[in-house]
Amino acid sequence: MRKALRWLLALVVLIGTVSTAGAATAAEPKAVDIKDRLLSVPGMSLIEEKPYPGYRFFVLNYTQPIDHRHPSKGTFQQRITVLHKDESRPTVFYTGGYNVSTTPSRREPTQIVDGNQVSMEYRYFTPSRPQPADWSKLDIWQAASDQHRIFAALKPIYAKNWVSTGGSKGGMTATYYERYYPRDMDGVVAYVAPNDVVNSEDSAYDRFFKSVGTKECRDRLNGVQREALVRREALKKKYETYAAENGYTFTTIGSLDRAYEAVVLDYVWGFWQYSTLADCADIPADAAHATDDEIWTSVDTISGFSAYTDQGLETYTPYYYQAGTQLGAPTIHFPHIEKRYIRYGYQPPRNFVPRSIPMRFQPFVMDDVDFWVRHNAQHMLFVYGQNDPWGAERFGLGWGARDSYVFTAPGMNHGANVAGLTADQKTLATARILDWAGVTPSAVRADPAAAKPLAKFDAKLDRRDVQREPALRP
Repeated sequence: MRKALRWLLALVVLIGTVSTAGAATAAEPKAVDIKDRLLSVPGMSLIEEKPYPGYRFFVLNYTQPIDHRHPSKGTFQQRITVLHKDESRPTVFYTGGYNVSTTPSRREPTQIVDGNQVSMEYRYFTPSRPQPADWSKLDIWQAASDQHRIFAALKPIYAKNWVSTGGSKGGMTATYYERYYPRDMDGVVAYVAPNDVVNSEDSAYDRFFKSVGTKECRDRLNGVQREALVRREALKKKYETYAAENGYTFTTIGSLDRAYEAVVLDYVWGFWQYSTLADCADIPADAAHATDDEIWTSVDTISGFSAYTDQGLETYTPYYYQAGTQLGAPTIHFPHIEKRYIRYGYQPPRNFVPRSIPMRFQPFVMDDVDFWVRHNAQHMLFVYGQNDPWGAERFGLGWGARDSYVFTAPGMNHGANVAGLTADQKTLATARILDWAGVTPSAVRADPAAAKPLAKFDAKLDRRDVQREPALRP
């Protein structure tokens, strides 16, 4: 009887245990798919998802106020992309300062920290443009506020550390974001970011072009540039034919003649921005005896004769608007060209924006950012290329900067990156980025010289080539 009672009691306990375990299992929350989590963010909608091994890649629209100071005055849809690896990994916030790419790609800091990447299309670059467009709402504070809202919306999903980054105008953008919202990011990596503090003082660029590269290379480039202006009338006929064949017009800049000179004057700058010293071998060595076709081809290859057509300018109207209202734009001189050959010189951004869009320059905006960086930068890294003209006016650090750095990659152009730094600077920069992202391996804590990217290089995902753009733009 006792045995039967003990057996019955054991059976009751066993049934109770199984029942409790089953209830516990049923109570466990079901994992929510990352797409569902992203789309649960108010104002977020899916454009498309593209597959990539080891990641989820989403192209999304996010509803933004046209004016962050007055959110009730309308909204627009801003494109962003999310390269999702794991919610337990850090996140890199990237913008190039222009249109966002809808092809999966990984910026250098993303590879270094083996993290997620959120990429933002800059406001007013189509299709992320309000209709109708109130251009007065295109400024660096409004754009920084776009980033802040995206960060605030996604931080609950990606709760680990965030590092912002960008190249050229994107590097400027990352810096401005840090200036206005210094508590958002855990670190900033700004590549080749120009810093035109005083728009009317550009002598640093003239000094740069006097010494960049070698004298032989400078002489070749200067010779082709001068010869293109000496032969202006003959080559303009070729330009007229080229424009007619492609349906190009010149309403914004004012004339084909203005466009021709603008392209030619971009030639030397464009070479050093996108090429290397080794590429000088492709430049005609004796411009005076080169054929018209050789001069045309060299200028077109480097500067692009479509750049200052209405069709070439249209995509970049937001950049030229900002250059003429806040960012500033460089002006350089051409001592190797007689004055009689130059009719317009470097033209102001106003000439590249339709006259229907009003513009007024605000002279103290860049000075404010520069002062803030010098005296408040924390966890900021600026990387420049030795042979990149845009680095002639760059960000610097002052007495108030903490754990921040300005490095120059030897011999590199506008595509300068951490991988191109000297060995000691490369390991230091990598170690600091890992630390800011909160993913420093124990081996690197013990020896910072052991720092290297946590993710293996992927030839498709990690393309490092600088994207060549026609015309003088960062």
